[in-house]
Amino acid sequence: TIVMKAINVNSGKMLKKAVACAPRGKRALWVLNVQVGTQSISPLMWAIETGSLDAARAIIIDLLTIRADRDRYYYGMDILFERHWNIIQRLCLDAPGLLPTLLDGLIWRSRITENGQRRVNYYIKHLVVDSDWGFAKAIEWFTEFGDPKIVCHPILSLVTDMVWGRVAYRTFLYGKAWFLFT
Repeated sequence: TIVMKAINVNSGKMLKKAVACAPRGKRALWVLNVQVGTQSISPLMWAIETGSLDAARAIIIDLLTIRADRDRYYYGMDILFERHWNIIQRLCLDAPGLLPTLLDGLIWRSRITENGQRRVNYYIKHLVVDSDWGFAKAIEWFTEFGDPKIVCHPILSLVTDMVWGRVAYRTFLYGKAWFLFT
């Protein structure tokens, strides 16, 4: 396919042109699923595994760009995390330079300011819960990765503060209180 050719050349520009041919509803599938006979491969994972990081960056940016037509909005975040539930772990191990691109794509900033403030939406669902509604391993993977620059990213700061303040803090205090009284 033209997407795979762009990955093999490691060209973000060629990949943008290749994906521009796809209809909006199919755009994410073009970069996340290619059927070869009975096998299904992911162009994104192929790009990461072969070291085509410019192409992988272009895929992530394209997936995490919000698009719209008259009927609906298109945002590839859910499809990305459904197809690759461990994308964060894979990026930590194989392509850490793409982590800021992924994390920036999970933040939407309004272009309009009101009273010197700008609206911001953080898409944190897949950083907090997994597909079975259990606690996601994303924070664990970022902690194991140990890069202070990544851990200070605004979306990770929000997620860790939220998990600590709403879940872990009480459990921690109860555990320490039990230790003090026994």
